[in-house]
Amino acid sequence: MKKLSVYFFTSMFLVLGFCSPVLANEGATRLLSLVNHPAGYISITVFIIAYLLVMSEEFSMMRKSKPVVLAAGIIWVVIAIVYARHGFTHAAENAVRQNILEFAELMLFLLVAMTYINALEERLAFEALRFWLVSKGFTYRQMFWFTGILALFLSPVADNLTTALVMCSVVMAVGSDNSRFVGISCINIVVAANAGGAFSPFGDITTLMVWQKGIVNFWTFFSLFIPSMVNFLVPAMLMHFAVPAGRPEAPVEDVVVMKRGAKSIMVLFLLTIVTAVSFHNFLHLPPMLGMMTGLAYLQLFGYYLRRTHKKVIAADADNNKNTDNSFDIFRKISRAEWDTLLFFYGVILCVGGLGFIGYLSMASELMYGQWGATFANTAVGVLSSIVDNIPVMFAVLSMEPGMPQGQWLLVTLTAGVGGSLLSIGSAAGVALMGHAKGKYTFFGHLKWTPVIALGYGASIITHIWINASMF
Repeated sequence: MKKLSVYFFTSMFLVLGFCSPVLANEGATRLLSLVNHPAGYISITVFIIAYLLVMSEEFSMMRKSKPVVLAAGIIWVVIAIVYARHGFTHAAENAVRQNILEFAELMLFLLVAMTYINALEERLAFEALRFWLVSKGFTYRQMFWFTGILALFLSPVADNLTTALVMCSVVMAVGSDNSRFVGISCINIVVAANAGGAFSPFGDITTLMVWQKGIVNFWTFFSLFIPSMVNFLVPAMLMHFAVPAGRPEAPVEDVVVMKRGAKSIMVLFLLTIVTAVSFHNFLHLPPMLGMMTGLAYLQLFGYYLRRTHKKVIAADADNNKNTDNSFDIFRKISRAEWDTLLFFYGVILCVGGLGFIGYLSMASELMYGQWGATFANTAVGVLSSIVDNIPVMFAVLSMEPGMPQGQWLLVTLTAGVGGSLLSIGSAAGVALMGHAKGKYTFFGHLKWTPVIALGYGASIITHIWINASMF
């Protein structure tokens, strides 16, 4: 294995070293154009192979972070070899550091949000919501609308993956014996969760990326509320007639009571969001700093819960209760979606490497120079239904096309809701295929893709119409 590694890097150095790249400019950094160089061909091939492996995660059972993290390392090694060969020993290093900075800001922001969500989940906040819905005895059609609307308004605060899983659990508890109801309700939940995430800076990673980049301010995102509603309502109204009539039997379950501190954590999460927004809007500090400050709120509250834990257990013992109210903040942090965070790292460095080579400039010229911004941004949404929206949006941000505010909102909308066109187009869809296995499937979702596409088109038209002054 050691000899094989030596042969690989030696041959790579020889191939890359004897091919002459073109100097893109004569500035201080003197970037090399590697688009038509073996380094470029190797890098784009490695990225495509890695992404094919990501897309096959459902079948290969290999977590999506593994191939992109490896691909990121290979791409930057290739770039560094070429630059070092031409005397630019620190150019690749400086570019990687810039990519790492962008990743670090987003990772720390997401880590805090995930920690709060995990804390609320452990305190049974989502389970209590599920029990409340199940116990109401709604009809199938009422449950279809309730879960969809709740997903639409919960996902702007919680991420679309958590929202979809909670709502899917409700649907499964109510109608597990009715595959038709479960399947169509899951489609509705995926569309609603993705639509809800599009009009909030906290609702989806793509909106968070645009906000942290400073392109769109916090309150401007809410201009997408009505287009997002249209994206959800158009397919939901058409699917309504396919939802079976009747009322399911209410399942018998023990009452779910939230653990001590759940409501306080909800308040602290809201306060953390306010802190992040205030840091960014008024102090011009990175939102990540506000979120990390908010993590301290949760840490201090966790300390209070631990210190008072024994007293609560002693009081409950008198009533013959077995209540576990212990709280460990680091256990909540460890339960963050590390695969997603590492996938995010791999994607940013891969796309950053391809941009450094020159491919993103070429794509920007084609899409935004020849196609036009509206068509290009609409295509971004369709592409995000096949390829994850994170690399697509990061690529657009790296291209930095000169667009008015309305067009930036359009690409934010399309990248967010475009993933609803296919079940594999968003984390919510992929997760529900596993959670409701056999009832919510790729082809079951595909059957309703034309209806979802109507909502997609209607949301774009609605945005262009009601936000015309921004174009």
